[in-house]
Amino acid sequence: MGHREDLLRGAKECLVEKGFVRTTARDVVKASGANLASIGYHYGSKDALLTQAFIELISDWGDAFTGGLAGEGGSLERFRSVWEGVHAGHEESGPIWSASLEVALTRDGLPELRRLLAASQDEGRRGLVSMFTGVPEGRLEEGDLRTLGTFYQALLNGFMIQWLFDAGSAGTPAELTEGMRRAAALMAKGAGAGTPASADGKAPGTPGEVPDGAPVAGPAA
Repeated sequence: MGHREDLLRGAKECLVEKGFVRTTARDVVKASGANLASIGYHYGSKDALLTQAFIELISDWGDAFTGGLAGEGGSLERFRSVWEGVHAGHEESGPIWSASLEVALTRDGLPELRRLLAASQDEGRRGLVSMFTGVPEGRLEEGDLRTLGTFYQALLNGFMIQWLFDAGSAGTPAELTEGMRRAAALMAKGAGAGTPASADGKAPGTPGEVPDGAPVAGPAA
């Protein structure tokens, strides 16, 4: 393993143990066994290294449970299966989400890190949309990421914040799935009564209530 890989491994360890804000370049060097100069040589900056480490941690987290997802893509069964996977690994992934919240709460602090993480959001959205819908990442379009990706990302962030705040009162996968079913049914009912079903004001293609287990949504093929 070369210095580049050593640095990435050390950065991951530091993120889990200390988060973004408290991790210094020297912390990464100590954890990796590399040297300070190699950070700039391989990654350009400590923030760029930590961002790459964060992206890989999220990817590793997703890979840990996506192989056994149940249900057809876009169905409530798949929706619940994803959240069951998220919930099963929330203790291990908690430090990762705490680290990202640190950056979000710094407001004008850590500008480079915020910029790099913001630029990586589409990659995270792409993985989420593929996970929930079953559509390969390579077939997803920008519109899928900006709509479904934003939606799933908001749910994921909210779910993890609830757990970080108080695991005992946080919603369960079953409750979140039932909430999704009810919300979809209410929107479909409203659309059938003449309320626009989409944010752009266009009429829905097929209005009607969404029964338990039916597909909720999926990106354009």
